[in-house]
Amino acid sequence: MKRPILSVAATLICSAALSQKTSRPNIVFIMTDDHSYQTLSSYDNRFIETPNIDRIAKEGVKFTNSFVANSISGPSRACMLTGKFSHKNGMTTNATRFDSTQITFPKLLNSAGYETAIIGKWHLKSEPAGFDKWEVLVGQGHYYNPIFIVPEGRVTREGYSTNVITDLSLNWLKNERDTTKPFCLLIHHKAPHRNWMPDTAHIDLFEDRVFELPSTFYDDYRGRKAASLQEMRIAGDEMDLAFDLKLNSPEIKTRLKENLTFALRRLDSSSTASWNRVYDSVLCDFLTKRAVGRELAEWKYQRYIKDYLKCIKSVDDNVGRVLDYLKESGLDSNTVVIYTSDQGFFMGEHGWFDKRFMYEESFRTPLLIRLPLKDGRRGGVVVDKMVQNIDYAPTILDIAGVEAVKEMQGVSFLPLMEGKRVRGWRESIYYQFFEFPAEHSVRKHYGVRDKRYKLIRFYGHDVNEWELYDLKKDTLEISNVYNNSAYRSVRKRLHRELERLRVLYEDRD
Repeated sequence: MKRPILSVAATLICSAALSQKTSRPNIVFIMTDDHSYQTLSSYDNRFIETPNIDRIAKEGVKFTNSFVANSISGPSRACMLTGKFSHKNGMTTNATRFDSTQITFPKLLNSAGYETAIIGKWHLKSEPAGFDKWEVLVGQGHYYNPIFIVPEGRVTREGYSTNVITDLSLNWLKNERDTTKPFCLLIHHKAPHRNWMPDTAHIDLFEDRVFELPSTFYDDYRGRKAASLQEMRIAGDEMDLAFDLKLNSPEIKTRLKENLTFALRRLDSSSTASWNRVYDSVLCDFLTKRAVGRELAEWKYQRYIKDYLKCIKSVDDNVGRVLDYLKESGLDSNTVVIYTSDQGFFMGEHGWFDKRFMYEESFRTPLLIRLPLKDGRRGGVVVDKMVQNIDYAPTILDIAGVEAVKEMQGVSFLPLMEGKRVRGWRESIYYQFFEFPAEHSVRKHYGVRDKRYKLIRFYGHDVNEWELYDLKKDTLEISNVYNNSAYRSVRKRLHRELERLRVLYEDRD
């Protein structure tokens, strides 16, 4: 795609604004792992209210068409850091090691005089680079008493991971950073990643709720071979009775049971008592009902959603702590706050949990940004242009007044946030997924999405299929119209657009 062109007037205004800055803005980049847009009340309030995260949207900008380039944790994070697609930054799967010698936005900010820090989840195998301060979780991290990697080695921090990561972040803001420099702080949470273990302070939440089943929960995947071959069904063994649903009983033997046993060993005696009070009751209910078939599938869905939402509640509480500190300290007047997730997540749609697919629930991700509260700036702005996580790096650099490098494939969307008319903004986005064979058995695929249609190619191993969706008529993506003659011209146009994007992004493999 051509880089968007600002009008001459807008360019002059931006240059003038930059020259008049007395101090460069600080940046707080909060990211969760697997937070679905369906469970953030700025987007959808069917499941939970998230008043603190919503504050960012009310005081800033909500993006309604925000997408990822590769819907899986490590590769998605690499795309954000580098501003490049997976085939360019080299991290195509979670099994890959991120090459941390390449250029990233924290490195460029650091070279430009910013103090940089990352606290929380890293998940890129290599050591963080470009940060003055880093304290990152080991791998996926533990929910309780998490172990952190620091330059000197490893240290265990007592408490619940979401609280601990926020404690460490606030301590850095208050006591450790160089206050003579602008800063960029990455607060990257483990939550609400599988297996959705809540803070025991929230362990009773949602227990009396019954959540409505998604309309596609019993999807039969007709006309979608790749969808039928996945292994991420709530109804199937893929959602583990012990590890995922916390059924800790000698008579329940599952593939991942030892993972639950190991995790529970990290609880202290007080937390263990709270845990047992709730989950012993859940176990009793399970053993009493002895549900099978659809009744069991729907029971599992309710347990999954409740535990997931308990984790979101902790995230929302801790986002509130950060926002409150920024306001109390006066930092909010010159601090950009970003909230996003590394990808979306299935909340039972198509009968699934997890992500990976180019379908909307996985492909789409929340993105809320509050620019500094000054100069009479208004909040509650909605941007419906299509943005992608390869755009984060150039946007953050643009906010800081630092030039992006040419190798970055994303584009700054700062002008969109500022309400400027941008000529040549993208009308379609490109997606890749490489991780197969692997957990959940989602086949490799790539595709293109525009404002109305989506074209996907699944390839390799046992599948070589095309799927086409009319997102206006089929918002749930259950009707593959690729072979429907009524869509012949749409199909041809999207094939051309897909090829154009593959050439543009130099993806020729």
